[in-house]
Amino acid sequence: MTHILAIDQGTTSSRAILFDKDIQPIASAQEEFPQHYPDSGWVEHDPSDLWSTTAAVCRAAIEKAGIGADAISGIGITNQRETTVVWEKATGKPIHNAIVWQDRRTADFCRELREAGHEPMFTDRTGLLLDPYFSGTKLKWILDHVEGSRDRARNGELLFGTVDSYLIWKLTGGASHVTDATNAARTLLYDIRKGRWSTSICELFDIPMEMLPEVKDCAADFGMTRPDLFGREIPILGVAGDQQAATLGQACFKPGMLKSTYGTGCFALLNTGDTPVASKNRLLTTIAYQFDGKPTYALEGSIFIAGAVVQWLRDGLKIIREAKETQPLADAADPQQNVILVPAFTGLGAPYWNAECRGAVYGLTRNSGPEEFAKAALESVGYQTRDLLEAMHADWESADGDASLRVDGGMSASDWAMQFLSDIIDAPVDRPKVLETTALGVAWVAGMRAGLYPDMDGFAANWALEQRFEPNMDAGTRDAKYAAWGRAVKATMTV
Repeated sequence: MTHILAIDQGTTSSRAILFDKDIQPIASAQEEFPQHYPDSGWVEHDPSDLWSTTAAVCRAAIEKAGIGADAISGIGITNQRETTVVWEKATGKPIHNAIVWQDRRTADFCRELREAGHEPMFTDRTGLLLDPYFSGTKLKWILDHVEGSRDRARNGELLFGTVDSYLIWKLTGGASHVTDATNAARTLLYDIRKGRWSTSICELFDIPMEMLPEVKDCAADFGMTRPDLFGREIPILGVAGDQQAATLGQACFKPGMLKSTYGTGCFALLNTGDTPVASKNRLLTTIAYQFDGKPTYALEGSIFIAGAVVQWLRDGLKIIREAKETQPLADAADPQQNVILVPAFTGLGAPYWNAECRGAVYGLTRNSGPEEFAKAALESVGYQTRDLLEAMHADWESADGDASLRVDGGMSASDWAMQFLSDIIDAPVDRPKVLETTALGVAWVAGMRAGLYPDMDGFAANWALEQRFEPNMDAGTRDAKYAAWGRAVKATMTV
């Protein structure tokens, strides 16, 4: 057996990628699924779409590769984090649509908890802030609003999981109700220092602990797939939330190494080693990965809107047809205009954590057009990334402000966006040869568990650079542009 199947279940699509014995992608398949917006600020998925697209792309990737299931050593799963599913143990049927990580419906409840003085306790135990982003308040909302669900959960009839847990349940035919430490760490229910579900938090939320999955290392035995799915049973050997999987794929194994992934949102993780660093700047303390029962921690900054701002140009404003059109538009923008777009479409993430503010555009003139909007959209991602890096360097004295930033995700393919990123953070930006680092990371974990791939040192030695972007903006311009961004954000949060 010489291949690993990586499942990458994301916010807008499901993908499967087959990697060969040299950890190189040889075949892939991808399928989009609908987003549901039942109310302002609410975002849902039909769990059956998550499952059906995942199963379909796995079969399609195997078929494209022209191999049989008997050539696959194992499966790795990486997933959109925080998205919340509750389903019946007996049937596997969800009792409500999945509530997506972007959903803001529990903002009022989070504010009540903060005003009651609970946030320090949550931050100390979970490393997180009281924000609708995380799974715990979403789970509470489902139990509060689906009649009889809390009693059913207490009776062992209902199960909770993030998307990885739900997919494993479906893949194994209900044999495994499990998750890994990186996904558990994003629920607002998991004590990242003690390595277990928090009884006191579950009691505060009135969440029956009977419905929570077993927590495992990233590399572990998560169960065997049903033989009817792919022609034979295949072991599931690796699981990591998408941003942690990207950290693994970027080989950020040493404390101080930093990566940023540009997908729908943007997520920067700074490896802090075996020490959970408490943030003074409203960043998150989280688990980067866990092997042999030992967690490695990270500081994380989460931006809700990155690649999604380009989707907005395409689907909302309809000024582009494809994402790649933003680069020539940005090149053609009037250099005398300084249009600033604050893409707070679903609030602002780190380091602001303002769920109520909404997007705004500043600096418009009569001559502002598609070119200036495209430039402002790409620049907004660079500005937000600098916000995160400044907070990280303030939080952790060991962080090297001159260290390079490893980037990945769809938006990192834009030379224009990556050059501006390097300019505005005043540091090198390194883009690897394999941009699909999320799938690569979890494939490596599963392959290492299977004995097919090398250990951590061997994998890190194989990391390959495709292009380095060096800063070439003068300090005066950089400082002026970033100061203007700061004023725009401040104005947006006060509207």
